[in-house]
Amino acid sequence: MGIRTGVVGAGLAVMALLSGGCGDNAPTIDTQEGPTSDPSDGNEVPTLPPPGSSEDGGTPPPEEDGGTTPDDGGSPDAGPTPDPGEPQDAGPWPGDAVLDYSRSFGVGTPRSVGLDEGLNLWLLDGRRIGVLRPGDKEPTWTSGVGQARQPFGVDSLATDSTVICGGEAGRAYVGYSANEMKRMEGVEQRTYIPNPGDAYYTPERFAEYQKGDLDAVRVQPDGTVVLEEHLWQTTGASNAGRQIGIHNTNDFHYEEDRTVLNCARVTRGRDRGDLYITTNHGVTRIQGLTYNSHRHPGWYLYENGSEWGSLQCPYMHGLGIAPNGNVLVANEQMLGVLVPSAKLEEWDREMTWEGPTPWVFKSFNDALNGQASDDYWRAFEQTPEGRYYLGSAEFGVWAMTPKSRSTGNWSKVAGLPTNRILSLKATDDGALYIGTNGEGLWRLEPDGTTLARVQQVSGQRVLQLVYEPTVTPSMLLVLTDQGLTVLRGP
Repeated sequence: MGIRTGVVGAGLAVMALLSGGCGDNAPTIDTQEGPTSDPSDGNEVPTLPPPGSSEDGGTPPPEEDGGTTPDDGGSPDAGPTPDPGEPQDAGPWPGDAVLDYSRSFGVGTPRSVGLDEGLNLWLLDGRRIGVLRPGDKEPTWTSGVGQARQPFGVDSLATDSTVICGGEAGRAYVGYSANEMKRMEGVEQRTYIPNPGDAYYTPERFAEYQKGDLDAVRVQPDGTVVLEEHLWQTTGASNAGRQIGIHNTNDFHYEEDRTVLNCARVTRGRDRGDLYITTNHGVTRIQGLTYNSHRHPGWYLYENGSEWGSLQCPYMHGLGIAPNGNVLVANEQMLGVLVPSAKLEEWDREMTWEGPTPWVFKSFNDALNGQASDDYWRAFEQTPEGRYYLGSAEFGVWAMTPKSRSTGNWSKVAGLPTNRILSLKATDDGALYIGTNGEGLWRLEPDGTTLARVQQVSGQRVLQLVYEPTVTPSMLLVLTDQGLTVLRGP
């Protein structure tokens, strides 16, 4: 861009086989139940546990293997980084180095923004969705679409809207929040929903499937927005024909991904157009209207001398796409780097360091806190030279270089006026933009030490950073508490 200025119990083992169910609050501690499902369907949750049975820890995961030092370039990876010589154009939006879209286009102060493949600008503001199309002088707003057709509330389809991301030209995805699932009488697993014909089935419990999750919406010729589909199609064979929102792909009984916290569209490479969302539980991959849910860098907590571990899977805010297409995720305690395969159906196949979608790095910041302590990660990025950066809502920005696939060298970025970080974005010129909660937007130069505030951007709270590298100069959307500013870079 061109703008310059303590753990309880016997031990901690990173999980190898994931299990269904996490607890009511982050960090969550529901216990693994029963045997894992067939690898052909992933192994996130056990298959059809007896609803009335007691919690069963199953088989403890193997101990963490330090392994060998991973290649930061991500091998294997999701496809080569595009040739910078590929022809690009400036796109349909103004080429000003800095432009306040809230003033120039009447965008206002939305809570989330996104660009689709057609470079339509999407805006989210509570129950309203706005679209600013190339050539429009102001956005067109539509209210009450999809999950927002009812007023938000605990007993409604959603408690609030959360994020918006563009998809293919003319499509966007809108995320919503919902209350966490609670255990029902007779069923040990908190997130288990009996279906018609199952023991303990009730219509009220079954209706929980429809809460929160993700809508796909479309812009119409007049600029208004309509619901295309509340996402429900997934790759697991047992899910065929079940229009019950986003839930575990390999066993439809488990309703774990209810609140969408972050989203990112892949803008280049083999997987261009794919969407990733992070939720209260993990990271879900989406192609068009089909999803596969989910993965998370969880670990097991052993309490009171128990030989059975409780799966820890806190809320996941951190989400980034590495230059080579690897997927970067961070929940409140742990972080990981996943190598997506070309096949959507392989996304949830957890085999740790092996398999079609392996982790090439999975760990926690041992220079900051213990594994059981929350680090409050809100953003995860990788700059072109390979350095990873994580931003915490409480502990500042940290640089990390892997030593092995489960350990890293950590150092805190010095010079920021606050430790409260909401967003990060790496750009193709090697810089890292840092969105703070209270001190505006900052830019860290490629040397990793030179730091300055971006004075041209108004606002103290930087809510979201969206990077669009497919145009030249590239676009960095900076959403703050004062509105939307777009920076055009090299």
